[in-house]
Amino acid sequence: MPRPVDQAKRRDLIDRVRAYMIRHGLADLSLRPLARELGTSDRMLLYYFGTKEHMVAEALALDERRPLVRARDLLEADGSPQDPAGMRRFMEDTWRQFRAPDLRPALPLYLEIMTASLLHSDRYGPVMRDLLGEWADLLTSAFRGLGMSGDRARTEATVLVGATFGLLVASLATDDRSGIDAAFHTLLDRLEPGWEVVI
Repeated sequence: MPRPVDQAKRRDLIDRVRAYMIRHGLADLSLRPLARELGTSDRMLLYYFGTKEHMVAEALALDERRPLVRARDLLEADGSPQDPAGMRRFMEDTWRQFRAPDLRPALPLYLEIMTASLLHSDRYGPVMRDLLGEWADLLTSAFRGLGMSGDRARTEATVLVGATFGLLVASLATDDRSGIDAAFHTLLDRLEPGWEVVI
């Protein structure tokens, strides 16, 4: 009978794997150098996570600093937005979470995963689909709370997720932080009137 997995050690490894990926990126991620830096073996990493791709996915999913986690906390604390202005405030709060200094070092890693999901869809496609899908689900639920139909809510969520992630990617390629922030607020200026539900 196999020995039960030490969950505390596994969680510690996840946190350290994430820190390693933020420092070194995903492109040249190899289990042996990673294991060596973590003071373990590649065999033990496979024992705990199964595959490298599963390890990457779990390291990202369990990052408690993620804006998705913070956005869910906002919704739980304040409740779902009740009108377009409330939805806008929620998105502005979410954008501030994306732009928080403690998250900035991790954003290039997310860009790498986006690229890897296109080049190696069999390995990293599920990671990116899960990431974007979680955001789309969260925002779809918020738009449903405004009284939108399921299809319309999903479409609005897809537009907002795609545009927001596009601006985040752009923010990595420029030092014009204020310009990117202005572009995000302009995006909300354009979208907010369309969030009104006519009964």
